[in-house]
Amino acid sequence: MTTPATSLDARIEVRKTYKLYIGGAFPRTESGRSYLVSAADGTPVANACRGSRKDLRDAVRAARKAFPGWADRTAMNRGQVLYRVAELMEGRRDQFVAEVQQAEGLRVDRARVAVDRAIDRWVWYAGWADKIAQVLGSSNPVAADYFNFTIPEATGVVGIVAPEASSLLGLVSRLAPPLVSGNAVVVLTSESRPLPAITLAEVLATSDVPGGVVNVITGLRKELVPVMAAHVDIDAIDVWGVPDAARRDTELLAAESVKRIVRRPSGTTDARFDWLDDRASERPEWIAAYLEMKTVWHPIGV
Repeated sequence: MTTPATSLDARIEVRKTYKLYIGGAFPRTESGRSYLVSAADGTPVANACRGSRKDLRDAVRAARKAFPGWADRTAMNRGQVLYRVAELMEGRRDQFVAEVQQAEGLRVDRARVAVDRAIDRWVWYAGWADKIAQVLGSSNPVAADYFNFTIPEATGVVGIVAPEASSLLGLVSRLAPPLVSGNAVVVLTSESRPLPAITLAEVLATSDVPGGVVNVITGLRKELVPVMAAHVDIDAIDVWGVPDAARRDTELLAAESVKRIVRRPSGTTDARFDWLDDRASERPEWIAAYLEMKTVWHPIGV
């Protein structure tokens, strides 16, 4: 004989509320707000912080503080640190697969391919850390007794509006290029699919990447994109994930403080871009987009 179910047998699942990642720590949003994150099939899975403009300002402040130390590291050391991130991602591969599958509604085999490609892409970009200066830099011919060198240097603090459609692979493809060359980054995650980005933040927190070099904000794009675009202490902004309807206004705000603007290729859309295409996503040009070329004159024999 079975015991009939009682009201005590029914319970409401306690959904986790994921935090922000700012300055190497995981604070709650100062606004106290959150929003519901659902799986691709509409099933509620978690809550994410609804970041505010103050949260974003705090993230920019942390990035600015961390930037000099990260940019001054040797290129080889930055490559080693970023390769370690890939090792940690590999250790949490199953978690990433489950989250990408849930967020994007993929079959497990396709989610596994996306995660594997994200780890491999991180390794690919890490390998460029001590090579990009050789490719982009030059010794220029001059008709005098001095040397003239062109040297690529990091731009500074980069704001990234992450792709909406690709929760992990797209994010890695946009995040790794500015990091490789010594920039500090503030990421606005996918609004509807933020959980893989937050897990990546947990990986970064346990890696050797200094706190503040990468800052991750979740929230509503209509609230945060204009703040990011207008912030005078952000030197460059990647508008890949900005909806087409808001692109013009975003770029006009960015132009007021003379930001460098990085766009997706002409004729592509966020939703239809093939992130698995290595020829499109693994390009040294994406690293160059976050670099400034500095020319140095040096007398011969001194």
